[in-house]
Amino acid sequence: MAKTNFNHIKGGDLDLQEKVVAINRVVKTTKGGRAFSFSALVVVGNGNGVVGHGLGKAKEVQEAITKGIDDAKKNLIKVPVMNGTIPHDQFAKEGAAKVLIKPAAHGTGVIAGGSMRAVLESAGITDVLSKSLGSANPHNVVKATFLALSMLREPIGVAKQRNISLKKVFNG
Repeated sequence: MAKTNFNHIKGGDLDLQEKVVAINRVVKTTKGGRAFSFSALVVVGNGNGVVGHGLGKAKEVQEAITKGIDDAKKNLIKVPVMNGTIPHDQFAKEGAAKVLIKPAAHGTGVIAGGSMRAVLESAGITDVLSKSLGSANPHNVVKATFLALSMLREPIGVAKQRNISLKKVFNG
């Protein structure tokens, strides 16, 4: 699989909503006892095609979430959303997690599991069919979904690349 170039976006002026996907408590046993820390996987999006994910680690849960949000704002991409769905099928792999996303008819809703649902809803996708295959590790599922969304191509750009008139694209 070829490396994709992410269309990164600056998150300063966007109105982003955050969703905490997973919080993990990490325990380190030391000579003096147990030291607890937390990691938080966070997804942010504006509900209009911009989405990002981040990981924050800290001694307190709230601080880990805040760091995760800051990290997610640094990893934003633009997703082509057409009439509430995606333009074409896409498959992606990250680690042992594999995800398949397909466009769906209006009114279908977001058919997806927990980690994938957070990413798809944050991106503003309202109708999509998806399946998470392989590992259910939230970190890898989010990364695989993010990779699949970043590989989506807009029909207008593909039509221009193939030298097809735009009337054929939209009128059939």
